[in-house]
Amino acid sequence: MNLPTRSLFLKILLWFWAALVLTACSIIVTLILQPGGVPSQWHEAQIETVRYAAATAVQEYEHEGAQGASEYLLERDHIAHRQACLFGPDGMSISGGRCERFGSVAHSVAKSGKPEFNVERGQATVAVPIQGAHQDRYIYVTESPVGPRAAVDTNLGAVAVRCLVALLVPGLICYLLTRYLTAPIVRLREATQQLAEGNLRTRADERMSQRRDELGFLVGDFNAMAERLEGLVDGQRQLIYDISHELRTPLTRLNVALDIGRGRKGDDQAFDQMQQDLERMNQMIERLLTLAKLDAATATVPFEFFNLTDLVASIVHSAGFELHERSDKITMDSEEVFQVRGNTELLQSAIENVIRNAIRYNNSEEPVQVALERMGSFVRITVRDHGPGVPSESLQRIFEPFYRVADDRDRQTGGTGLGLAITERAVRMHGGKVDAVNETPHGLAVRILLPLQI
Repeated sequence: MNLPTRSLFLKILLWFWAALVLTACSIIVTLILQPGGVPSQWHEAQIETVRYAAATAVQEYEHEGAQGASEYLLERDHIAHRQACLFGPDGMSISGGRCERFGSVAHSVAKSGKPEFNVERGQATVAVPIQGAHQDRYIYVTESPVGPRAAVDTNLGAVAVRCLVALLVPGLICYLLTRYLTAPIVRLREATQQLAEGNLRTRADERMSQRRDELGFLVGDFNAMAERLEGLVDGQRQLIYDISHELRTPLTRLNVALDIGRGRKGDDQAFDQMQQDLERMNQMIERLLTLAKLDAATATVPFEFFNLTDLVASIVHSAGFELHERSDKITMDSEEVFQVRGNTELLQSAIENVIRNAIRYNNSEEPVQVALERMGSFVRITVRDHGPGVPSESLQRIFEPFYRVADDRDRQTGGTGLGLAITERAVRMHGGKVDAVNETPHGLAVRILLPLQI
């Protein structure tokens, strides 16, 4: 799973894991630092165990002497990792190694005659009085790790395995819990991205909506929203298509009536104005139908491989031919020959709309510039004019249907506000994108990005 650094998945995983590890560490530290943290039952059991070991040590001393007792105590230290010493009734050491550290507790037991049990930093010191076979009194002192420290003096490999298990088991539990919580969110995000890209048929996995929790309800709400949105947009598209289609019949009748009027009344300036308005309405209807078809989610158009450089060159040539009586000019520059896969008619219309727009608003003596360049696995077509440009807040909105930067100017130039909208739909259908930027010192550059066929 490819996750960003600040993803919800990592946050939940790390916080859960840290909480479990910190809880375990706090318990361990409490046991280590709390002197009275040893249960009384365990306390008594330890003393009884020490009495048994003390009796054996005294028996060895009385039968084998100090040397025998010392050998027993050293063997016990080697096997159990517990240092022990045997003292006389006056608190003086009889056998054992490094018994100086137990001197104070031995003298204390010699005075009181009672066992002592002291815990400090997770280490217990146990001292018990013991009576020999000949009624001689002795004091046996040993140490024993308690709580978590009991594992410190044992096999280090086993300690490492325990620590690793203590870390990995909570980590695995946290991972599974976090995955359970965030997996629906990740899939819902993917569905949202597809919906934002225009695929209105996208739905989140229905199995996630069967969860009886907040995430399941969220998935259900998302699918309901997507279905409602698809219905609204499809209804709008169908309405535009139906209206545009139905307007053709009265427009045809108006054209016939206009011809009849010309025949009866002869040429008239009012007839010429009517002719222009009818042609403009017919052009708008054609573009609305094209836009409705491009917006339809079920729209399928045939794709083929073709030379994009030649297509752009032919559009530039046609535009230049139309400009032969004007001071405006148009130039084209291409780094190489670019091959793409798409619908030639749609892309021709899309690029032609941009170029004609640039010619329409190019108020300078400088020519409109058309350039093709490679951008990784894409080809970028840049059409730059030297006109007044577009306000920054309108740079993205100019690709919306019927959006006008300036109504009066668009009416004067015959603009309908549909050309760039058709361009945006056609380019998106081909897996590309289009945007616009203002150039310095003035002018507008429209950039079309299309995937290359490599």
